[in-house]
Amino acid sequence: MRLGRGAVLVLLAGLGMALAARLPTADLGLRPAFGGAVLQGRVTVAGGDELTGVWSGAGRARLLRCTPRCETVESIPVPGTLLLGEGTPYRVVLAGEFRPGQRVRLALRFRGAAVLNAEAAMLRP
Repeated sequence: MRLGRGAVLVLLAGLGMALAARLPTADLGLRPAFGGAVLQGRVTVAGGDELTGVWSGAGRARLLRCTPRCETVESIPVPGTLLLGEGTPYRVVLAGEFRPGQRVRLALRFRGAAVLNAEAAMLRP
């Protein structure tokens, strides 16, 4: 069976769109906290996964479950969309000093072996 050039391009475009739909996305910011910052925003993963680590230039961030008290965890479940912030059950905390408006590059790693490179701006207090 021989496919024409147009058919091959359509198949490749469809494959690219299918792969892009499975990649995680994030819309993130940083809120000042004692000794660092709390990541806030939304992380979306098609089909669900687990967040196993977050890194910035300052090192690895702490993953916390805060119900009823905050304690460090190995991973955070992402059932499709994960909301992060000061009032959410799960939090990601970065150590260090950050300036308002500073942009911080982050790497988020998921159990499904995906790594998402994202950027978060430090919000004003």
